[in-house]
Amino acid sequence: MFDHLQQTGALTCFIWKRDKVRLLIWVLGISLGTIVLGAVYPGLFSTIEEQLIMAETMENPAMIAMFGPVYGNHLGAIFANQLLLFTALIVAIMSVLLVTRYTRQDEEAGRIEMIRSLPVGKLANLCSTLIILTIAHILIGLITSIGLTALRIETMDLTGSLLYGAVLSITGIFFAASTAFFAQRAETSRGTLGYSFAFLGLVYLVRAAGDNGTEILSLISPLGLLLRTKVYVNNHWWPILVTLLLSVIVAYFALMLNSIRDLEAGFIPARPGRKHASRFLQSPLGLALRLEKTTIIGWAIGMFILGASYGSIFGDVEKFFETSDLYQQMLPAIPGYSLNEQFVAMLLLITAIIAAIPVLLTILKLGAEENANRTEHLLARSVSRTKLIASYLSVAFISSILMQILGVLGLWSASAAVMEEPFKLGRLIIGALA
Repeated sequence: MFDHLQQTGALTCFIWKRDKVRLLIWVLGISLGTIVLGAVYPGLFSTIEEQLIMAETMENPAMIAMFGPVYGNHLGAIFANQLLLFTALIVAIMSVLLVTRYTRQDEEAGRIEMIRSLPVGKLANLCSTLIILTIAHILIGLITSIGLTALRIETMDLTGSLLYGAVLSITGIFFAASTAFFAQRAETSRGTLGYSFAFLGLVYLVRAAGDNGTEILSLISPLGLLLRTKVYVNNHWWPILVTLLLSVIVAYFALMLNSIRDLEAGFIPARPGRKHASRFLQSPLGLALRLEKTTIIGWAIGMFILGASYGSIFGDVEKFFETSDLYQQMLPAIPGYSLNEQFVAMLLLITAIIAAIPVLLTILKLGAEENANRTEHLLARSVSRTKLIASYLSVAFISSILMQILGVLGLWSASAAVMEEPFKLGRLIIGALA
């Protein structure tokens, strides 16, 4: 067994030296971002009345599905209710991306084969990956806990802040272990990402269904289980221990599978493609669309959910604005326009900024393909550089329209369910496309 772990420490140091800037950006970005938002919250909800109205707004079924159940109506409870789940999702995404990078992507690039040619244990790379991710997540939890405690907000005490950080840490550790498990099942990095993000989406949806219905569904989902910590209210630690135990079990199975798996193989083989490509796929446009299909579908679903999360708060937004001096300064009264209309205009701007991300990813994909020397195979044929970049620009242009429309559809569908006089869908679409 110890032979399989030979040079684990050296590989852990190697991963840190190779990716320390990337790791520090993730760690500091998540933890400091949480602390900055925590510092802003006392100004957003400065009075008891504002806090009570926001807590009442968060009890909307749509909001519960998005953020989780409400356990209190003071500032600390509101902060945890609005931010804990989504910050945990970001931590989970960090785990999925980095574990895939250090395992399957390195295998595909041939780096693991070079390392294995040296006196290195078979499990050393996976163990070093789990060790470095565990350390990174513990740092996120510690920095977040210390920072939130240092804010000296009355309802955000030391115990609650430590638990808040522990939830983030254990979420990252669990999804690092689950991604390591899927990396043994899948045959490619694309497959690993697909299985891991599908699992993340599944546990999120199961939690959403459980929080609005059957409690047992929420307890089955790791995300739902961790929300039962009731941070800043009851401060339960047992969900942390249960999730830690699950993480150890999943990591054990990942290591066991890794010890019997052949290099660059997977227990679930990749599905063979068609024997002959379609005429559309043989064109640069068809190839670009095929390469970006997963990104477009994932972001399309995300944009609709984002829009729905914004739309679900419109039932009580005017009542809340009337009691908040800060929001009245942000959205001064304009003759002929209601607060809802001004607020939706601001949301459309935010949605447009977020919708630009998948558009940029599509354009950057061409650069990544060129760096990997794959565009040479296309340019060696009767394909011009102009035609190649035009194909990616076309996909990006279509994505920009699609993302905006889906964001608006999510916003309109959720707002129509909670407003007495819903917005006109056509007007929202025109505003979003502008």
